[in-house]
Amino acid sequence: MARLQRVESLLLLIDVQEKLMPVIDRNAEVAANIERLIRGCHLLDTIPIIVTEQYVKGLGPTIEPLRRTLEETAGYQPIEKSCFSAQGCGEFQAAMRNLKKKQIIVAGIETHVCVYQTVTDLLAAGYDVTIVADAMSSRSAENRELAIRRMAADGAHLSSTEMLLFELTVNSGTDEFRAIAKLVK
Repeated sequence: MARLQRVESLLLLIDVQEKLMPVIDRNAEVAANIERLIRGCHLLDTIPIIVTEQYVKGLGPTIEPLRRTLEETAGYQPIEKSCFSAQGCGEFQAAMRNLKKKQIIVAGIETHVCVYQTVTDLLAAGYDVTIVADAMSSRSAENRELAIRRMAADGAHLSSTEMLLFELTVNSGTDEFRAIAKLVK
């Protein structure tokens, strides 16, 4: 894989929802890192964001702090789905076709269910997928770790929030770099 390129990248946030997030391992850290990713992609200007929500009637919408951040930056227009894999949702597939991005950056919950199945299907569809390991989790640390190992074995690239944002920033000494550096510290 070539390094991530802004013009080819898209951030996919999977199912970070109100009724599920409280039982997620490391939920505060994961939410903070996802917020950093949203703000970083906004600062980097060219990276669109797709948000999915699983069975909103039962699990609620995206958690309020992330909804607020999305509304302030990229806009909050979630795609509701019932399939575990977002690729099983026609609206998601249409959004992916319209955006025409090849490099998909993935964060969200639960790592071993919706994140894993979406990543597997994106890889099978020919996308270059990077998973942000510190911006995803499951109810148990064990399920999270197993899913991350399996996605990496299947061909997904591993990253962290800070690593990813600096990879997309490319150059130091710029206003953009200073803004990203503030965000990750």
